[in-house]
Amino acid sequence: MPLTAELEQLAARVSNWGRWGADDQRGTLNLITPDVVMRGISSVRHGRVFSLAIPFDRTGPQWDNVHMPERTNPELRTHTVNVAFTGDPHDFTTSDDSFRMGSQAATHWDAIAHAGYNGKLYNDTPNDVVRAEGGAARLGIEHFGPVVTRGVLLDIARTHGVDHFDDNYAITGDDLEAAATAEDVVVEPGDALLVRTGQMHFLRLGDKQRYSVPSPGLSTQSIAWLRDHDIAAVATDTMTFEVYPCEDPKVFMPVHMIQLRDVGLAQGQNWHLDELAADCAADGQYDFLLVAPPLPLTGAVGAPVVPVAIK
Repeated sequence: MPLTAELEQLAARVSNWGRWGADDQRGTLNLITPDVVMRGISSVRHGRVFSLAIPFDRTGPQWDNVHMPERTNPELRTHTVNVAFTGDPHDFTTSDDSFRMGSQAATHWDAIAHAGYNGKLYNDTPNDVVRAEGGAARLGIEHFGPVVTRGVLLDIARTHGVDHFDDNYAITGDDLEAAATAEDVVVEPGDALLVRTGQMHFLRLGDKQRYSVPSPGLSTQSIAWLRDHDIAAVATDTMTFEVYPCEDPKVFMPVHMIQLRDVGLAQGQNWHLDELAADCAADGQYDFLLVAPPLPLTGAVGAPVVPVAIK
């Protein structure tokens, strides 16, 4: 089912089409100005560094080969092993390898071209710019560039007094505001928000299916809050990003549709936030420098990333 009339009104209210020009391909990442980068740098106080990526190997979160047959977990193949160029093994030897994975199988950013509706992608772009050969002619992941900004962790699970949710809790704008208030952090334009639900609990247990569904996540009731705060990017510790099963069973993935197609908001999934969250809770500092450029795969509608938070 298409968006309801109410959601269409929301989409129109939060739209960024034309805000940065008719040719814009970066959406809300345009909000990351030099001043915002400097704000991120000034949040580095201790020199502690956290990787926010899950392992890139066959233990990854993918399990449903029926609906997404090509979204495979990373597979490494070492195909050249200790080759001696001169033929003498006492001389220089070298090994080489390759890997295969779905571009959105592990920790990743979704490109703005990833989702749309009514035949259109962000900024009034026809969705036929995405093709099987060559990928996205517009709005591909290569347009993200070097993503460096102030990151803010909003620990929704901790705000609710739980380690993780056992259901598909729908995160609202009020939840985001409550977490920011509890953490004594002011969310500012150009920030990247990392939203923790604790869903990685199930992936640590090795239960990939339970990690994916049911899943807490951002709801349509969070969209206006994110747009009103001019957030540059949002990433979560879940596979689905938005609450799943969705709020209205008749409307599939409405948060993806509106955020990517209308707002042009960068989305990240499968981010490992638990270690960072524990450190933030220990010292009370929930902002940091976030360095998270995606792999610049030309024309890709998503790409792996190894995000780093520096406090």
